[in-house]
Amino acid sequence: MPDDLLVIIPTRGRPQAVPEIVQAWDDTGATADLLFAVDTDDPELAAYKQHAAAYKADSRVRFTFGKRRRLVGTLNAQAVKAAKTYRFLAFMGDDHRPRPAAMAWDARIRECLSGGPGIVYGNDLLQSEAMATAVAMTSDIVETLSYMAPPALVHLCVDLVWVEWGRGMGRITYLDDMVIEHLHPANGKAQVDQGYEECNSPDQVATDSAAYYDYRDNGGLEADLVKLRKLVEEAA
Repeated sequence: MPDDLLVIIPTRGRPQAVPEIVQAWDDTGATADLLFAVDTDDPELAAYKQHAAAYKADSRVRFTFGKRRRLVGTLNAQAVKAAKTYRFLAFMGDDHRPRPAAMAWDARIRECLSGGPGIVYGNDLLQSEAMATAVAMTSDIVETLSYMAPPALVHLCVDLVWVEWGRGMGRITYLDDMVIEHLHPANGKAQVDQGYEECNSPDQVATDSAAYYDYRDNGGLEADLVKLRKLVEEAA
């Protein structure tokens, strides 16, 4: 069973998502490893720990429990560690669900990324090609930048950055028929809960938007693209 792809899912307040995501793995025949990153101050911590015990025998599924760093902080902490042992790293939210297709989604990710440094994403049935709301990349990108998403961001706009990285380094693939569905209130597929309220609050939108534009327009993005283009050149 391939163990070269790890999907990192920062999750908070939604323990019910765990069995649904594992079921999606089963339904799609996925062999990718799956890491749920849980905050130790989560009000639903006990339920997450019950799931961790229930899936202990499933070699694909792991849990990590740590202090709250919000989405980007948690993702970066786990991705930097995992980049040392995994060839490919992916992010999904706890409201994403891979859907069955003729070829398993994780097999397609491996196929697309096997040729060298790059980024691949599928159709979330909400933003489609415009935003990589779920994404996979070669781990050398994380090693090169020392993060999987700009640390100045908290939750929003990371999906825009991933597209800009891929386009800027000339190594991005969008797979319209690889569906990783985003079950979000914006498309009527989820109810607004505390998590959505927090990350989409006016203050959070303003903070992440300002950080994104600063990164994009004041040298941060270009500095990262210089590193990523060099990575591509050295791998050629």
